[in-house]
Amino acid sequence: MKNILFIGDVVGKAGCDFVSEKLSMIKRHYSVDITVINGENSAQGNGISRASAQQLVRAGADVITTGNHAFRRRNELDIFEEDYIIRPANFPDGGCVGRGTCVLDMGAYSVAVVNLMGTAYMDPLDNPFTKMDELLPGFDTPNIFVDFHAEATSEKKALGHYLTGKVTGVFGTHTHVQTADECILGGHTAYITDLGMTGPEHSCLGVEIRPAVDRFRFHMPVMFKEAEGECFLCGAVVEFDEKIGKSYKIERIIIR
Repeated sequence: MKNILFIGDVVGKAGCDFVSEKLSMIKRHYSVDITVINGENSAQGNGISRASAQQLVRAGADVITTGNHAFRRRNELDIFEEDYIIRPANFPDGGCVGRGTCVLDMGAYSVAVVNLMGTAYMDPLDNPFTKMDELLPGFDTPNIFVDFHAEATSEKKALGHYLTGKVTGVFGTHTHVQTADECILGGHTAYITDLGMTGPEHSCLGVEIRPAVDRFRFHMPVMFKEAEGECFLCGAVVEFDEKIGKSYKIERIIIR
């Protein structure tokens, strides 16, 4: 049996620093073998930079997933040449940098990590359900984990049920609010609708509260700024059988 840790959207420098401070302790406590972190908001402002990615790797990330802000730093798109940094696999083929999957060779076993993005209330990418149908036959491992970066709870739930028994785990990201519905679908597939975020807890999804409130009150453009104050780290740990790709336990975590 092995343990994999998924950490929800890391926000800015504060989030990266908190991961650096807490991750080694978390990995020891939960006997973590593999760590996957969503880093699409890890750069100052948003997006992912080489500096923020390197900090997450130094902290202990094995794979960094992204989402709708993956390409926000246009002058640093070369970071997607790294095998361990992936973007949603359902970006259209041709002309899009990077890759949507990463396979980790752990010696006696291997683990595939897939990054997908939802299409409900988000960019009109290729159908994530169809993309998974295309990808699944190409994996030479039963251990397949999906970061589904999506807005709609219904779309996340639907993909979780669609992939039940086909993958080892489906983990929602993007909304920055951790859900309390972690479960093992069909006695096989670990699932949670959203892992939550990592960064300043007293905030509006990681940014200062006042500008976010004004944006909704007045419908005028505002300048968002990363919030200050105490941070928290949200995610989930899954225990799985690496020989058959079956999950046996999922534990939601919040570290303050």
